Amino acid sequence: MQRNKKILLLAVVGLLALALAGCSTNPELSAPGVTLTVDPAGQPEQVTSGVQLLVLLTVLSLAPAVLVLATSFTRIVIVLSMVRNAIGTPTIPPNQVVIGLSILLTFFIMTPVYNQVNEQALQPYLDQQIDQDTAFERAVEPVREFMFKQTRDKDIELFMDMGGYERPATLDDIPTVALFPAFVISELRTAFTMGFIIYIPFLVIDLVVSSVLLSMGMMMLPPSLVSLPFKILLFVLVDGWYLITRSLTLSFF
Repeated sequence: MQRNKKILLLAVVGLLALALAGCSTNPELSAPGVTLTVDPAGQPEQVTSGVQLLVLLTVLSLAPAVLVLATSFTRIVIVLSMVRNAIGTPTIPPNQVVIGLSILLTFFIMTPVYNQVNEQALQPYLDQQIDQDTAFERAVEPVREFMFKQTRDKDIELFMDMGGYERPATLDDIPTVALFPAFVISELRTAFTMGFIIYIPFLVIDLVVSSVLLSMGMMMLPPSLVSLPFKILLFVLVDGWYLITRSLTLSFF
């Protein structure tokens, strides 16, 4: 905790230094009882450290989006949301429950990948057996392997062609900058495919209920009002949450 506080303090000081560097030769920031003076950087290493802190803060601000897109979370949350809409209850379960379940399933599915990152990169780095660059390279490899298994070759070729990269001889020759977006659009396609299949039985119930109401002359009664209990009953009888969770989990293995 103390180490995190020190890093945060250094980051704040670095940003202040970058912001005030062009304002004065000896900028001073003061508050009641507190005075902070930022002297001009005398050595190039000092400027480099400030830039590194700025880049680090930028990466940390983008980290949540990267963690969401580089894992199984995208597919899971889309499928669960489509299930909710297919049943006809767009607010039940609430968003907090859907996102919470998606996060839990994501941790369960990504556990083998995180274990590899921990064993190959994090622990050796903490034990000072490897440097930071080597740890980063080792940490990326299990994540790339996971993304390769879920990404279509067609999507990878798309971004390789648009990026002007040469045709790779091995998977190691495919840059992460091309693999990442290819993985995302592959996940979106898979999620929508699974959602379409889930929609079919509920759509059949809506059509049957609409036909029955129309044949009975009850045109003023909304079909969704009558079909909703039947769709919920069907979902409960077939143990829908078990089937969907099982299908989502097995789709990654």
